[in-house]
Amino acid sequence: MASLTGWIEWLRPAPRSLGQRGEQYVARWLKRQGYKIVAGGKRTRYGELDIVAVLGETIVFVEVKTRAAHELSDAAAAVDEEKQRRLVRTALAFLKQHGLLEYPVRFDVVALVWPDGARQPQLMHIPNAFEPQDKGQFFS
Repeated sequence: MASLTGWIEWLRPAPRSLGQRGEQYVARWLKRQGYKIVAGGKRTRYGELDIVAVLGETIVFVEVKTRAAHELSDAAAAVDEEKQRRLVRTALAFLKQHGLLEYPVRFDVVALVWPDGARQPQLMHIPNAFEPQDKGQFFS
């Protein structure tokens, strides 16, 4: 007969990853800054969108980079040109899927450094961190 303790362990939710904790922290922080969060962790065949938010009339795609150590600039630098291309392609698919191509769009990066045991991370928000490379296909 299986022990009750075994079942209790099985029912407990898995611990959140550092990345998930970072994305949840940033979503709460953005709300306090006046953003409306409309989606998070959206996966498409092109990639994943960490946070999709709205500020005024602008749709803001937010890439969150969370690290346990290092400098904030190291985390932000992880959004290289290839990552930017994937984000733009994924954002375009999201906009097409939801009929939102006529709205202004912005890409932000939020870097977090969250050392083990710290209650809160250090945060660096980079609004409009990059422009889509091929704006012709993105905007009319």
